[in-house]
Amino acid sequence: MNVIWATAGVLLGIAAVITMYRLLAGPSTLDRLVALDTLAAMNMCGIGIWAAASRDTTVTYSLAALALVGFIGSVSVARFRVPDDRPGVGRVR
Repeated sequence: MNVIWATAGVLLGIAAVITMYRLLAGPSTLDRLVALDTLAAMNMCGIGIWAAASRDTTVTYSLAALALVGFIGSVSVARFRVPDDRPGVGRVR
């Protein structure tokens, strides 16, 4: 069973590295926002894997808190986001 937990952890780590690349190289702020949401979801998956592997349910409260903070953060950034500058769009000549 430890092999399954280790495999899940390694796959989450690889996904986190790929998502960090998208976070750093994203061409727009919405790409970066999606990457941050993905990292939050992967963090929640990691906490869930830890809770299942250790059979300790006290860490599951952090799942609810992280989901709430991630949702509120995403909604607020999407609501108050300033559009990205694109050459030739919306500029007065």
